[in-house]
Amino acid sequence: MRAHDLPAIRHLPLFRTMLQANFDALMHAAYAQVFPAGLELIRQGDAADFLHVLMEGGVELHSGWADRETTMAVVRPVRSFILAACIRDAPYLMSARTIERSHIVLIPTSDLRATFRRDPEFAVAVIDELAGCYRAVVRQTKGLKLRNSRERIASWLLRQSVRAGNAAGYHLPIEKRLLASYLGMTPENLSRALKSLEADGIKVDGARVIITDRARLAALARFDPLIDGSDSRDDISCAAMPEPDPDD
Repeated sequence: MRAHDLPAIRHLPLFRTMLQANFDALMHAAYAQVFPAGLELIRQGDAADFLHVLMEGGVELHSGWADRETTMAVVRPVRSFILAACIRDAPYLMSARTIERSHIVLIPTSDLRATFRRDPEFAVAVIDELAGCYRAVVRQTKGLKLRNSRERIASWLLRQSVRAGNAAGYHLPIEKRLLASYLGMTPENLSRALKSLEADGIKVDGARVIITDRARLAALARFDPLIDGSDSRDDISCAAMPEPDPDD
């Protein structure tokens, strides 16, 4: 493992408060690897052998059933995934594949669980992270079940603007096909819905998003802190869609 990766991993809330000796032991057991784009890292149903920490690149978390597949999240550095299966010693419920060349640190789950039992501060951090991830999943599920497709898109696009400092323009941080799957629709339906939203204050040209009427967009999105908000915890490492970079 590269020595300069260690401070970034140590800074993650999951590892930040644990004893240094226990962190050193975990990192001694871990190893790093570079994976090419399009490689399947994890298959749903497989045993959770490693906690993955993405240092560089991008990873799509996805699930399938019958002949259908959906995007669950896109992970960007520096974040870990999938913690719950590792702690419970249970099969992965999601698959993971690289969407670009990625540098990943793999921590054996047996060492992770042993550290959980002997380091109280690490145990608290694990519980806090899993609780935050659970609440994020509840928010996402509420949005999928309670909003129609246009409302889901509008709220997601407006939320990205807020996260980019209320930017009037920004670039989508993921491909449209991944966004469509994440929002529970086909790419064709997403394209049609984006076109229809031009009358509601937003224009999308390729990957560029331009808010032309924030008030109209907000009226359609109807921001709800119990769906669109967060718990204001810094840098929770659960899988989520990446945030955009505002335009210069």
